Amino acid sequence: MDPSARKSYNANFTEEKYKRFLSNLDDNHEIAFRVAETPVFLTDDFRDKLISAGNDIVNTILQPDFKQLTERAIPEKWRVANENDHPHFIALDFGVCRDTGGNIVPKLIELQGFPSLYGFQVKLAENYREVFGIDEDRTVFFNGMDEAQYISLLKKTIVGDHKPDEVVLMDVNAPEQKTAVDFFLTQKYIGTPVVSLEDLEQEGNQLFYRANGERKLIKRIYNRLIFDEIDGDPDIFNKVVDIRQPLDVEWITHPNWFYRVSKFTMPFLKGDYIPVTQFLHQVKEIPGDLENYVLKPLFSFAGQGVIIDVSKSDIENIKDPENWILQQKVNYEPVVQAPDGGVKVEIRLLYLWPNGDEKPTLAINLARLSRGKMIGVRYNQDFDWVGGTIAFMRSEA
Repeated sequence: MDPSARKSYNANFTEEKYKRFLSNLDDNHEIAFRVAETPVFLTDDFRDKLISAGNDIVNTILQPDFKQLTERAIPEKWRVANENDHPHFIALDFGVCRDTGGNIVPKLIELQGFPSLYGFQVKLAENYREVFGIDEDRTVFFNGMDEAQYISLLKKTIVGDHKPDEVVLMDVNAPEQKTAVDFFLTQKYIGTPVVSLEDLEQEGNQLFYRANGERKLIKRIYNRLIFDEIDGDPDIFNKVVDIRQPLDVEWITHPNWFYRVSKFTMPFLKGDYIPVTQFLHQVKEIPGDLENYVLKPLFSFAGQGVIIDVSKSDIENIKDPENWILQQKVNYEPVVQAPDGGVKVEIRLLYLWPNGDEKPTLAINLARLSRGKMIGVRYNQDFDWVGGTIAFMRSEA
């Protein structure tokens, strides 16, 4: 991380500024997760390592046989009709670590073919810059983009050639989600209304929603629904539209890509920044150094079900090893200097892939700070200088 930028930021930080920052960020929509006191400042070298690592992973997703490789990733009960040929969003999570040579390097933790906080991160960066005086020569965008170009690419990806009110951002109980602030900021930036799963109305194979008493046709769904959230209700599709059926609607991104680009992809990846990962049922011999591995269920999210301190009996007791991965443990280095010590950090690269483009474009980032055993808001509730944030860097040459 950039030591000079860190020193300057910490010297000028005050709790009063942080309170003003949070107040500005709220924007009439409550933020239901902790936002960190500081952004992250990347060196040019680390920025370039992230870009290189991301390119290697994207190249795997671009392989012509990628769909064939990942067919088993989709649970049959959640397979949705009319899948397209690529994910519109890719999110790559990298832990910031130290390698055996003492160098600070990114290590892939997880990946998603699913949208993240593409709207909220813009507002977040604006507020860090305004309240804390971040230098204008530092950006949160990649590929030479500025904010206007980023919003244009976001709109091209989500809205495409349609009118904004023909595209809905949809999630289960959308206004009550922890990420609802992102939903409403996205609506502000690109005009897509926010609807809940239960708001969808079906007539034939078409979907509609209501706005100001008017019934409107849906041509695209910007999907923010994760099926895990409705998995506990076996009668859910007796109460709401069964979105798995063939419908005359485009998905941005199609729900099947949530499973294809996921932990399931990890064993197919290779490279300096990829931890060794195997499907558990393909492990021929249990490693003798299990303290250096984690055990992850394929079909869970937000860190649920992960076994960090793995024992041989943990592995032997798993009834469905084909649905688990054994992954080399990634040890985060506490590289962000808070006033009272080092903090661990994870950087998420966020890509946009509109229809018509040959490949995804690395666009913006998200970062998370942690002092807990795991990265994530739920594991860091009792700490400060932790939570959601964003990384500033200089533009690539």
